[in-house]
Amino acid sequence: MAARILDGNQIREQIKAELAGEIRELKAAGITPGLAAVLVGTNPASQIYVRNKVKTSAALGLFGEKIDLPASTSTGELLDVVDRLNAREEIDGILIQLPLPPQVDSKKVLSAVDPAKDVDGLHPLNVGRLVSGDFRLVPCTPAGVIEILKRSAIPIRGSRAVVIGRSDIVGKPVALLLMHEHSTVTVCHSKTRDLPQVAQEGDILIAAMGRPAFVTGEFIRPGATVIDVGINRLTTEEEVRRVFHDPAGPLRQLAEKGQVLVGDVQPEDVKERAGAYTPVPGGVGPLTIAMLMANTVRAARQRRGMRAPG
Repeated sequence: MAARILDGNQIREQIKAELAGEIRELKAAGITPGLAAVLVGTNPASQIYVRNKVKTSAALGLFGEKIDLPASTSTGELLDVVDRLNAREEIDGILIQLPLPPQVDSKKVLSAVDPAKDVDGLHPLNVGRLVSGDFRLVPCTPAGVIEILKRSAIPIRGSRAVVIGRSDIVGKPVALLLMHEHSTVTVCHSKTRDLPQVAQEGDILIAAMGRPAFVTGEFIRPGATVIDVGINRLTTEEEVRRVFHDPAGPLRQLAEKGQVLVGDVQPEDVKERAGAYTPVPGGVGPLTIAMLMANTVRAARQRRGMRAPG
């Protein structure tokens, strides 16, 4: 039986449709949720991400503002920008696009964002709330992973989940969210012994380590649900041949587009072993921006003491 594809684009559209109705109600009450996205430097991938975030916010009827700063921006200068955004009443969400240039103290900047406007869920106060189960604003990609599982009717309660990767942005928060959904969670990393054997214990396997096609068939329990968070760009023929068992199609794509996108899971193996999986592209990626929009709307309500609908 063929593995089921968990379509992130379809789920994103469901969430956006729900948000559009909620935003219309807020605007009828005189409230337009506002998002400010701060981009430091000219990293091409970051520019695309921020442009898509602002474009999506406008399409949904949010107020979106993009703030471009030079790559030479200092920690102090960025903190001044954050302070001004914290003080602006029409701004409900502040997004600091990562990574920041090396001279900027990222933790200091993220900690300076008003926790009520921290739509990336990375402020220490919001991290603590996530640990305790008092959810306010949750990191977008982990929140998107949970939405995919729930909206695809993948059982979480009572499941065994294995998370490969322990980053502050994905690995740790998604592990906490799964625990709050009553899954038994194992977090693995580069120092985990017998990693493929441990990974095979998972009914749900989440790959979030940023290494192209690292998770091969030997990691995947037959019939498991595999959530691939990675987005890696292969730009050479050597890389493509190393990743794919049958590289003919990907090599044509490389010749046409100059790159091949691949996740942290070997794309041919997952189709053979998994019961359900997220593709790359078109899996977790589309949910990240959708959950950023959801967090902005949630922040607008919470800042005004309004309950969520329902």
